[in-house]
Amino acid sequence: MALASSVMVPYAAYLRVYEPLAAFPEPERTHWAHYARRERIPTVQDELRRSLADLLPTPPVPVPVHESADAFVADLDGVLCVCPWRTRLRGWQALDGLAELLPAPVLDAALPPVVRRQAVADYEHWRVGNPDARPWIRGATWHVPVRWFVLFTDEEREYTKGEQGLVLRYRTPMVQARRRVARALRTLKEALGEGPLIDGLVDVGRWLEEFHPRALVELDYGGLVHTMPEGLLADDHSAAEVAAGLAALREGDGERAGQAYERLSERWSEVRARQFAS
Repeated sequence: MALASSVMVPYAAYLRVYEPLAAFPEPERTHWAHYARRERIPTVQDELRRSLADLLPTPPVPVPVHESADAFVADLDGVLCVCPWRTRLRGWQALDGLAELLPAPVLDAALPPVVRRQAVADYEHWRVGNPDARPWIRGATWHVPVRWFVLFTDEEREYTKGEQGLVLRYRTPMVQARRRVARALRTLKEALGEGPLIDGLVDVGRWLEEFHPRALVELDYGGLVHTMPEGLLADDHSAAEVAAGLAALREGDGERAGQAYERLSERWSEVRARQFAS
């Protein structure tokens, strides 16, 4: 089956973890070693097209019947690292948040209640045999969560234009990502006490702790690059602004921290507004 297509699926950004082969038990380790030598590795657009294709039948298939055997592949200082798609698990987890994103009539039309109930039952049954399963990929539509930027520095920003079009991403070793989360949490708790930002960052930190310490962490703007003007992308240094805000909080400068947060909020409010454009 040909995977290539000229149709681009936009609107989503991703936080991914690539683990070294040593993190995987056999026979999965051997599978990924052979997989990485393939002539062509599927892209994120291929993954999204497959997911959308499952929604076309009647009734739709919100969660794949079989787990994907595909992954994204990256090199970290000469070490092959793999990020499995795990589309079934992510599909089940995505269903949990649909009620908060869509009005009930729209949700029922897109995914009838009987389909959702069956998916929930399938997930509960699957979890019995896979209690420790976790996804290697997290996604967000129409924005990048502020807490994701905490994991990176501006020096790790990659902005390129190649055969696949514009790419804006950050990559960092796992040890750096964990260290930055811990430091940011100390700063935020001392300055703000409790709040949604802290809760979200705690959740990200716990997720990162589940992976190999020599893994690679990636923030990929994904399809968002197709919804943002090129000039806005080129000027986007959100990780630097988050770092500046945290530095200001550590120095007790609430005004400067507020200015950094305001710049960040304005940028992503503009991006979010595009989902309502006709």
